[in-house]
Amino acid sequence: MSRKLLVALSSLTLAGSLLAGCGAGNGGNAGNASTTPSASASANPQQYGDTGGIKLPIVDKPTTLTWMLVSENTNLQDSMVIKEIEKRTGIKVEVQAYSSQSYKDKLKVVLASGKLPDIFHSQTIPELNKMGGQGALVPINQYLDKLPNFKKLYVDDKDNNWVMKSWSDDKNNLYTWPVYGLQRDVNHGFLYRKDVFDKLGIKEWTNNEEFYQALKKLKAAYPDSYPYASKTKEVIFKDWTYGWGVGGVSYPAYFDEKAKTWKLAYTQPEFKEMLDFMKKLYNEGLMDPEFITDTDASWTAKMTTNNKSFVTFDWIGRLDSFANQVKSQNPDYNLRYGNPVGPTGNIRTLPKIDQFGIVVSNNDKKEAALKLLDYLTSPSGSSLVTMGIEGETYKMENGKPVYPELKDLPLVDIKVLEKKYGMWLEVMYLRPNKSSVYYNFTEKEKEAQDKIVKNNKFEVADPVLKFTDEETKILAEFRVQLEKASNEFNTKYVIKKEFGESQWKEWQQNAEKLGASKYIDAYNAAQKRFNEAK
Repeated sequence: MSRKLLVALSSLTLAGSLLAGCGAGNGGNAGNASTTPSASASANPQQYGDTGGIKLPIVDKPTTLTWMLVSENTNLQDSMVIKEIEKRTGIKVEVQAYSSQSYKDKLKVVLASGKLPDIFHSQTIPELNKMGGQGALVPINQYLDKLPNFKKLYVDDKDNNWVMKSWSDDKNNLYTWPVYGLQRDVNHGFLYRKDVFDKLGIKEWTNNEEFYQALKKLKAAYPDSYPYASKTKEVIFKDWTYGWGVGGVSYPAYFDEKAKTWKLAYTQPEFKEMLDFMKKLYNEGLMDPEFITDTDASWTAKMTTNNKSFVTFDWIGRLDSFANQVKSQNPDYNLRYGNPVGPTGNIRTLPKIDQFGIVVSNNDKKEAALKLLDYLTSPSGSSLVTMGIEGETYKMENGKPVYPELKDLPLVDIKVLEKKYGMWLEVMYLRPNKSSVYYNFTEKEKEAQDKIVKNNKFEVADPVLKFTDEETKILAEFRVQLEKASNEFNTKYVIKKEFGESQWKEWQQNAEKLGASKYIDAYNAAQKRFNEAK
């Protein structure tokens, strides 16, 4: 957050008018919601399923809340979800929707104006803690007695109560509402052309040497090919680190479980081993020379032909989308999820709890807004926004929701549900129902989940830490220059044949000059406080 914005927010707070314009027209709008059938909701509080202890309706008089979020949908006010929320809770949600391309720019303008929506998202924890400290946001921890679902998940549950410590400010006030259980177990990994492997009699690899030998056999069969292709540019270095045990959510920092200390991945011997392996593939023509510059379109063309590239790293949705794309030309096309590459044999562990910066503005409707978030965190609320209304929008068949109104569509995914019903609006899904279509895997996607989950091929998740203002400044100051320098060095190391041990040692020294130790010291200082708090 800029100094100009902070000054503006601070002065508005002192003047007692920070949120004066926040939903300023709500008093008038509330009258428009007078038809809210709150009486029917209170007549039978169990009719909407498990609310987790929060009582419906949430309010005793018609209330309008503004919610700023990301969506391409232009008719959300008439959507099933928004209408049903009003019917159940008594709260009319006035959605302020912006495209993913324009949302952040619009949010900057809104923050600078001081006229905040009742609910919004997208700021970092340090930014939110500063705003909260100035009085702009509601500290959730001060309302725990009114938020049974939040309390059960993030206070009473010993596996999750780190949220209260790690995301709060120095006064232990928590301003951001978490998202629980969104991630699928396996979302990315190495993908390979099983049809080509089978044709050549190549078995799927189970270790680095087998991976290398498989690429060599592919190259021998198709001399003009580059068996491994990539379109993620410098992100390839991050994606591969988990297989060498130096990856983590806080990359380039990672927690060494054995040493019980934080380290910088960029300078570790394991990272060099990874670069050496990439260099070997590159030098032998097994890795696409455009791996650091390739475009999505070019990469797609290589991966969907029969003689260009056969192995990559990407999202599991490609397994079916690529096959569907070339079905008429190549009905035998068979892209599958491969074993991890690297000595650990592991992939990243996706977080059970996500932080998207969901906050409530500190105005006279804050309690209603917090209770609405709590209801959407309940099994009842989560089912509404991620599945719909059973018997009305969907019916269950073989443990999966089926949507009669969408029966003619080839695929019903979350974007279809958003457009049709207003479901799966960004950050309105606070605790997705695992029966939702988002977790309905295709046969290939299910194979990917099983391959990793059944064999527990996950790197241990790193601790989530809370940093002081000074530590936050240090991390911000050194991260950019370390990342830029590392990406430049990594690329040269892989591509240039003359790069080797001496250049690696020079890089380690250069990284130190760029603040490597100071960067990691901030993590270890925060880790020490984290351990003491436990």
